[in-house]
Amino acid sequence: MRRLNLEWIAVLGVALASPAWAAGPQAAKQGTATTLSVETRIQNGRTQSTIAVGVKGEDGVPATGTVVIEEDGRQLAGAALSAEGHARLELALPVGDHNLVAFYNGDDAHQRSVSGMSGVRAQATSSTPDFGVSVSPGSLSLTAGQSGTATVSLTPVNASSLTGPMFVTLACVGFPDQSSCTFTPKNVEIQPNATSATVSSMSLVTQGRNRTLAVNRTARNPAALAVLIPGTLGLAGLAFSARRKRWLGRLALVALIGFVSVLGASACAPRYNYYNHGPPYNLPTPAGSYTLQITAQSSNGIAASTHSTQFALTVK
Repeated sequence: MRRLNLEWIAVLGVALASPAWAAGPQAAKQGTATTLSVETRIQNGRTQSTIAVGVKGEDGVPATGTVVIEEDGRQLAGAALSAEGHARLELALPVGDHNLVAFYNGDDAHQRSVSGMSGVRAQATSSTPDFGVSVSPGSLSLTAGQSGTATVSLTPVNASSLTGPMFVTLACVGFPDQSSCTFTPKNVEIQPNATSATVSSMSLVTQGRNRTLAVNRTARNPAALAVLIPGTLGLAGLAFSARRKRWLGRLALVALIGFVSVLGASACAPRYNYYNHGPPYNLPTPAGSYTLQITAQSSNGIAASTHSTQFALTVK
């Protein structure tokens, strides 16, 4: 009987230690529906597409997170959903027929979903050399302190009309505080008669919180101690003597003012230490979903051409 009780106690202990028992029943993620619509217009001799995406949960409430636009399995762009569950993207597509779909990446409460396919025919009414820009993957999810990369592709348009290389400069705006976005290379060349895309690597870096306080340099600085200890003892002696002689009291006051002024202008001052050594810990990149704007600008020495695409960044 004693042995049986011990066996039941062991079974109960294993059950209580089980993660499933401790965590309780997990809430199932809600299904979602993603919609996609495309409007086109001719701008500067090329077809410009405006893509509208909407995502809602099964309960009709707008979802949060990010969406990406794909064509034949290749990601072209991405964006963060607004509070209303909408995203709007601008794409300059190469000449020809395109089949676009929108993918919702899901979040903690919603499942992933994909929209129906939308066909677009892009045209060009100009023979001027130009290019299109896209990014793959169209979104990244990073924990604060992590970094990630994506590939930006520049597809030549009418490159046969070039008489020399077309130089394109890449830039990125819209990234959150305590993060950075760089390109390698930042300046890309499109050669005459080029038919394939030229690529650049985009690097995104976020910052995590450093919970270790900065070292108190004043307390460990021998030079600071050499000033603080004798100065403090000297002022204490003057203050003690000032009780007997009035002129020593005045001298102690002048010395105290001078001593405080020296501290305020030296590395012993907290303000000096902050401005020269920064805050005691690193601020993390704020959590959230962001839409980054990737711009590509070219110049042939006479006229400049600028195109852009969107990229979705999620920071946890």
